[in-house]
Amino acid sequence: MASYELSAFERRFEAISIVGAIESLSPYTLNVGFWVRDPNQWIIWPKALADQARQDFLWQDTCFEIFIGIKGEDEYREINLSPSEAWQVYQFEEYRYPEDMPPQAAHDIELNSLKRTHYGLNVSLDLTEFMLKHKLKWSDLFIGLTAVLNTTQGQQLYAMQHSAAQADFHNKRDWLHIF
Repeated sequence: MASYELSAFERRFEAISIVGAIESLSPYTLNVGFWVRDPNQWIIWPKALADQARQDFLWQDTCFEIFIGIKGEDEYREINLSPSEAWQVYQFEEYRYPEDMPPQAAHDIELNSLKRTHYGLNVSLDLTEFMLKHKLKWSDLFIGLTAVLNTTQGQQLYAMQHSAAQADFHNKRDWLHIF
């Protein structure tokens, strides 16, 4: 299991810390955990839903995200995970394309489990269809972890790294995990 401390785009905002951990399980299960430290209780958490429904626009509230890129390919997936336990997967052919809003939903990644915990969020994803369709091995993938936090101090954006002048979760240079 690899872990990464996510950094706030607004560098002077260090009141909240997030660590993301990634684990691949054979043959096609991806487990990710987000551990959040919020000593001032600034995060505004969405209310839990009755079921784990797919929903769009989750990034408008507190939301954790996983980006899955394919080495040597433009295509990628964006997975949105709400602490409400709503979720969604979007497909992109290349950088932010197509530009539909909401983006085009992808149905080749399925949810095994999604749970808000006392320390953050845990998710288990089934990548079987996605990996078989593209004939992929774990070593063909790279992963980016991000978070949008709505707080009493305003919206805060977290990622593995921020290499551009503006926060841009779709920037593949910032997706640091390789298998």
